[in-house]
Amino acid sequence: MPWNFDNSIPIYLQIIQEMKRRIIRKELSPGERLASVRDLAKEAGVNPNTMQKALSELETEGLLETERTTGKFVTSDQKLISALREAYLKERLKPFLTELYALGLSEEELMTLIRSQYKEAKK
Repeated sequence: MPWNFDNSIPIYLQIIQEMKRRIIRKELSPGERLASVRDLAKEAGVNPNTMQKALSELETEGLLETERTTGKFVTSDQKLISALREAYLKERLKPFLTELYALGLSEEELMTLIRSQYKEAKK
């Protein structure tokens, strides 16, 4: 998967966000073993220290677990993953919904629009 970085945001923060997205999308399954730090860094095109910093933060958040002799694994805690997904979605929805409200869109209009666009997205 390509790693595209924005120069205005620290790379390690972008790595954290991308890893979270991969967990939410189940591209990284609960309990899945990650590639080595060096291999992940090579894939992303970053310094291994930068990758390690991002993975350490994810471990602090409980999303990754380290087993001393076998490596790093995605958490198997479904409640934590569900909470991550909900927080991620709320974070992205809030500014969007705030703008739609400011434009005078009613809840009924919003729901109609969402249903319509959801159907389109599934095609």
